[in-house]
Amino acid sequence: MRKRRMEQELNHPRFVGVRLSDIELELLDRKAEILGVSRSECLRKLLVEKEIVHRVEVVADMEELRSLVGAYGKIGVNLNQIARYFNTGGERSLAMEDEIRHCIAELFALREVVLKMAGDFERDYRGG
Repeated sequence: MRKRRMEQELNHPRFVGVRLSDIELELLDRKAEILGVSRSECLRKLLVEKEIVHRVEVVADMEELRSLVGAYGKIGVNLNQIARYFNTGGERSLAMEDEIRHCIAELFALREVVLKMAGDFERDYRGG
């Protein structure tokens, strides 16, 4: 049983062709020579044994983020004042309704800005 398993491990029926630059081929040959294995075995070892770390660097426009956070803060203050007004028995007026509509419109406008920024980030992240 052990011999059969070893034969299966040594059998590599699938072929994958890879194009390399002269420098990459030289590096592969050096690595294979150091390890005392063929190019194919070296690539298999790298594939199976070497952990590939994928790093994503997120770069943020801090000024734009500060602006968005400030805008959300102002809207939050306005909404809190409106809620306090109504919770303390304040009467509805056209001015209050206009202020509420204005705050909601600002929230939707900021939502669009944030979604656009997130879309730009997602496109950059995916490499699109």
